[in-house]
Amino acid sequence: MTSPLPPFDWDIFCTVVDNFGDIGVTWRLARQLEREGHGQVRLWVDDLASFARICPGLDPALDGQWVEGIHIQHWQGPLPADAIPASVVIEAFACELPAPFIERMAEQSPPPCWINLEYLSAEAWVEDCHGLASPQRVGRLSLNKYFFFPGFTPRTGGLLCEQGLVAERDRWQQDEAGLAAYWASLGLPPKAQDELRISLFTYESEALKSLVASWSQGATPVTLLLPMGRALSDVLCGAGLESAIGTARAGDLLQAGQLAIKLLPMTSQAGYDRLLWSCDLNLVRGEDSFVRAQWAARPFLWHIYQQEEEAHLVKLAHFLDHYLEALPAEDGQWLRELNLALNRGEDCSELWAQWPIHGTLWQQHARSWSQKLLREGDLVTRLVKFLESRI
Repeated sequence: MTSPLPPFDWDIFCTVVDNFGDIGVTWRLARQLEREGHGQVRLWVDDLASFARICPGLDPALDGQWVEGIHIQHWQGPLPADAIPASVVIEAFACELPAPFIERMAEQSPPPCWINLEYLSAEAWVEDCHGLASPQRVGRLSLNKYFFFPGFTPRTGGLLCEQGLVAERDRWQQDEAGLAAYWASLGLPPKAQDELRISLFTYESEALKSLVASWSQGATPVTLLLPMGRALSDVLCGAGLESAIGTARAGDLLQAGQLAIKLLPMTSQAGYDRLLWSCDLNLVRGEDSFVRAQWAARPFLWHIYQQEEEAHLVKLAHFLDHYLEALPAEDGQWLRELNLALNRGEDCSELWAQWPIHGTLWQQHARSWSQKLLREGDLVTRLVKFLESRI
């Protein structure tokens, strides 16, 4: 006979839409809440197989299990009859809670605080909608659902950043012996003085082919760290290595002119953070890797999932308005055009050729940007403060 589960302080529901983005954000949120002493967390996830690829301790065959102090529950079919809603219920990215669970929430006294954790956006309207309540009728009862928007300004919910992350990053980046050991663990020599090391975790894009071709044909040695995934074919085509597409495996080291391509397996979130911290430039996608690239204090390019009517380009433009504000006009314009070219699938070779002109200032800006983001507090700090007057 199994022991009954303890009462939970947090229920977080996540539907895995894009393999790693949604679950990446909610897993980081759950761990930060638990580690920083904000209470017991239960995480409901519909796709444990995808989740397990970034959480090696997870067994996809189990419906319920504890991992790193968090109870992970497979969310499929009817919920367990003894599932009592926690004090705070978070539906991540409007994933729609099960109707019976909402009924249980409404029947509790006092009812849980219901949070809809929205997608990250830099658009101006987010400030007006952040924290608003939406009354929900549940039979003869009612509940308030609050909208919580991550963002880049003091009037939003901020970004996920666990305590101690920045100090850990700085120690890592200043430890030359540790970095050499890290590269050796990937089967690479220490980074040469004139070499660039670039990580790439993006969607498919014709623009990648031109970037990769520029790296292979340029004067600067480049090592590309490429986790196995959707961009593999475009990268190998750009390098003139089409014949390797069908046989490429994690661990391979491929050479094309000045470009070395190191293929990496999927890793844990902590492992991905260390990769971002170690590289000179990071190409990232979605939301989770996008945020972690900003905490890496390194230059990065953001590849957004393409949306109808090019809505993704609007999101990119609003973010760049914030990100480029402190840069001189010429540097900011170059970086805006490079981000747009990547997201439009355009030839990036002429823009990349200007890296030697703008790269040093971009590196300085990346560090000051990460410092600016934390001045008003991280997402969990702001979320707990938001809840204090509502529970």
